[in-house]
Amino acid sequence: MRLKKWILGALTTFSCALAMSAHAADLLDEIMQRGTIRVAVPTDYPPFGFVGPDMKPQGLDVDMAGLIAQKLGVKLELVPVTAPNRVPYLQTGKTDLTISSLGKTAERAQVIDFSIAYAPFFDAIFGKKGNPAKSYDDLAGKTIAVTRGSMQDQELQKLAPKAVVNRYEDNNSTIAAFMSGQAELFASGTPVAAALTQRNPSLDMGLKVVLANSPCYIGVRKDQPKLLAKVNDIIREAKRDGKLDDLSKRWMGAPAGDLPE
Repeated sequence: MRLKKWILGALTTFSCALAMSAHAADLLDEIMQRGTIRVAVPTDYPPFGFVGPDMKPQGLDVDMAGLIAQKLGVKLELVPVTAPNRVPYLQTGKTDLTISSLGKTAERAQVIDFSIAYAPFFDAIFGKKGNPAKSYDDLAGKTIAVTRGSMQDQELQKLAPKAVVNRYEDNNSTIAAFMSGQAELFASGTPVAAALTQRNPSLDMGLKVVLANSPCYIGVRKDQPKLLAKVNDIIREAKRDGKLDDLSKRWMGAPAGDLPE
């Protein structure tokens, strides 16, 4: 009796494993059959993603998601995410892709795959113009606001270990901490800081220390070679026909330039 139960249990496990394997191998086919692609995008990180006057998401990442849906010939379902949950949403199947100013790291590469780059991005430390910080050493003892789980968070840990880092759950909270005086400095991307300055022309803020040049990549679930190849084909085509440069000029004020593969 026990042997029979064990055999049945083993067969059930094996069947589930086969089903999961088939599902993993056919996500692109599933998207095409479903007629919809679910894409994680930011709504708190201009110019990559934010809520417009019509209360709808807009930005470079939103437009990139729209381009992929258009090229696939499917409807687009946007899934708003924050920096901490944009990778978990992809891992757990809540989204098919993550287009959320995502930088490539060795840690992330262990759990998701990355497309080729689709947009430029520089990480930096910003503060009041009179703040004397000019180097990593100058950040020691300085209070710096950063979004938890972001590239800037990881870079600060490596480059400025003596800084006092205050972590927030989303980018709006990070910027608000600086604006309200809770932090002397904040870590973010240069496009985000540029968008903040555009909205607040009188803001006393300047770039202090560059952390890294970290282009943006599209996150793809592991073991999805067909979907990954298709996304890369779409990005390469957009490079050739100038669409990437157009998106970058619209949202970041400059062409995308020579992006890494």
